[in-house]
Amino acid sequence: MADVQRAVAVELDRIAPVIDDLGRRFAAAGHELALVGGPVRDAMLGRQHNDLDLATSARPDETERLLKGWADAIWDMGRAFGTIGCRRGPWQVEITTYRSEAYDPSSRKPEVDFGHTLAGDLGRRDFTVNAMAVLVPGRELEDPYGGVVDLANQVLRTPGRPEDSFSDDPLRMMRAARFAAQLGFSVDPPVVTAMTEMAGRIEIISAERVRDELVKLVTAPYPRLGLALLVDTGLAELVLPELPALKLERDEHHRHKDVYEHTLTVLEQAIDLESRLPGGGPDFVARFAALMHDVGKPRTRRFLDDGTVTFHHHDVVGAKMTRKRMKALRFSNDDTDAVSKLVELHLRFHGYGSGEWTDSAVRRYVRDAGDQLERLHILTRADSTTRNRRKAELLQRTYDDLEERIARLSEQEELASIRPDLDGNQIMSILDIGPGRDVGAAYSFLLELRMDHGPMSEEDAAAALLAWWAAR
Repeated sequence: MADVQRAVAVELDRIAPVIDDLGRRFAAAGHELALVGGPVRDAMLGRQHNDLDLATSARPDETERLLKGWADAIWDMGRAFGTIGCRRGPWQVEITTYRSEAYDPSSRKPEVDFGHTLAGDLGRRDFTVNAMAVLVPGRELEDPYGGVVDLANQVLRTPGRPEDSFSDDPLRMMRAARFAAQLGFSVDPPVVTAMTEMAGRIEIISAERVRDELVKLVTAPYPRLGLALLVDTGLAELVLPELPALKLERDEHHRHKDVYEHTLTVLEQAIDLESRLPGGGPDFVARFAALMHDVGKPRTRRFLDDGTVTFHHHDVVGAKMTRKRMKALRFSNDDTDAVSKLVELHLRFHGYGSGEWTDSAVRRYVRDAGDQLERLHILTRADSTTRNRRKAELLQRTYDDLEERIARLSEQEELASIRPDLDGNQIMSILDIGPGRDVGAAYSFLLELRMDHGPMSEEDAAAALLAWWAAR
């Protein structure tokens, strides 16, 4: 407890120029003001925040009046929910009037009713570790639901009955999984039971809100914890059914890996490799590709007489399934294209054998990966979960060799921006034709020629083009 108190004191001292000053302004106007939720929780965990959430007894109009002359900028997009936002220097602050909400069982949108007490406001929050507050400027801790103890025990519990909380707002079930992934906490058994029994309630939540929670979960420090909770409670069946489907039936006669456990291990290994990316991590695209790379296996599984199992074309099938799921969850086209491409290409390396690929094959590998090449390197390396050390080392050495060849050819030929040796204007001039399909066909022919043979002189490329044209 002493460590927690010290951590909170250090963080409150750091943000004092904001919270103490605001606290005095609100107190002078006869209103309460308190730091609430995530910033209080994270202060106890020794984490810093420049985005601060506060709650107040003041109504939104009064909050806005008190911020004028203090804040550098003010916005009120959340006014209907009692929230006024502002910025002062590096600090972003949201101040929300105490709330008391009632929910329509068929909708997650609350009917906002302003409350009168801090304790009442805290009681409507999702978990006890988020239901703590520090009154300012006096810095008295308000913890009516035992959040400090739950934080110390690293457990997620609801302030009231979990059934009531999840009935009010089913998205809180997704948030339980997300916070487990972010904090590394366990979830109180009654909360897990309620999630399991009420999983179907998630269907009233919009795809966009489910997507946003899923992104936060996947990019958290411990995504396996959150994903396992979604699968164990049945929520994954409704929001990401491809994941629990990887728990394929196994029997003594047919030998194959546990695809579900393999997938979670690939995800963790991909996370370990994120430092290779220009921006480091967390990287949603790389992680979600690792999570989805084998989703085509259940549909492509075939049993052979010798006891083995095949999953032919699961890469192509999986890419289509990934695209369909990401569209249903309203992901951007860019993210959908990137993840689907990685799923489709994740087996390409295994045609490399022990390094027998021609330069032409290496060029095509780079061309097909495009701007996802570095992520493809990560996914391919992470996909090795064999316990056979010799086999694992051989795979690593072979991929090292492929990357070295890519680097060598890239230096020689600028693979990342590979183009035919003649452009469209040159093609039209040599063939004496105008714009049209023939120019596109000629361009494609020259690009394939470039892939097969590497850079050519303009004269050799022109001769090859004329020969191709004459043979058509």
